[in-house]
Amino acid sequence: MSLFGSSGVRGVVNDGMTPELACRIGMAVGSDAGNVVIGTDSRTSGPMMEAAVSSGLMACGCQVYSCGLVTTPTLAEATRCMDAGVMLTASHNPPEYAGIKLWNPDGMGFSVSQSDKIEQLVSSRKFRLKPWDKVGQRHVLNDVPEMHARRILAGVGKAKLKVVVDCANGPAFNITPIVLQRMGCKVVTINSNPDGHFPGRMPEPTEENLGDLRNAVVSMNADVGIAHDGDADRMVAFDDKGQYLGGDQLLALFAKRYAKKKVVVTVDASMAIDDYVDAKVVRTRVG
Repeated sequence: MSLFGSSGVRGVVNDGMTPELACRIGMAVGSDAGNVVIGTDSRTSGPMMEAAVSSGLMACGCQVYSCGLVTTPTLAEATRCMDAGVMLTASHNPPEYAGIKLWNPDGMGFSVSQSDKIEQLVSSRKFRLKPWDKVGQRHVLNDVPEMHARRILAGVGKAKLKVVVDCANGPAFNITPIVLQRMGCKVVTINSNPDGHFPGRMPEPTEENLGDLRNAVVSMNADVGIAHDGDADRMVAFDDKGQYLGGDQLLALFAKRYAKKKVVVTVDASMAIDDYVDAKVVRTRVG
């Protein structure tokens, strides 16, 4: 059995990615964790999957803290004070997909060895189930996006820009526009209503899917356009002339500005980064 890919577990809802599997993954995580935070993107399967994973966690005695509809970076931030985090998202995949990403308190995703351990428990079903009087409880966290926004704002300065943000009908609506506004930007949003059918565009932020954003940036004389994927752990951009800047181009720009001695990129990142930045480029596996 091989559940985990480069970024968690994904599959079509009720055809591979079922509530039963989600519950078993919850029991596997709960067998080694006491406090777990859980969040979802805007997919229609989110409430179902959250209920299933939470049931598995609580069956093993976990205290489950639900932060509702949040981005993956927000969930990772909330995991800092927990034993683990569970993000229910299929990222950039089409709406019929669901997924589970697991996080450590240091903001890193589960390692290969941790993922292997979860797979073994799911397969063997040797979970550490608790008796009736020791099962966990569910708690609700209402202020997680606000806490994340404050942490970001503590490390950035002011900006007087006009920005168009495409939230991809996902949870980016409750973090990116708010942070930019508080920085001093004038912000216009599109696709900012969370909707798991993704009526505005598909969650993959390819240039072909972002025609509305390009047109908005140019027609509104904006300084920049920003687009997220379905769980907002990725962004692409358009400049003020409507030129698309993909992940590799943005990575090169950020590395050029901030890297002093060394920058780490994934193995699939463009080789152009090596030519563009002055720092040493180190490549690592995806995920």
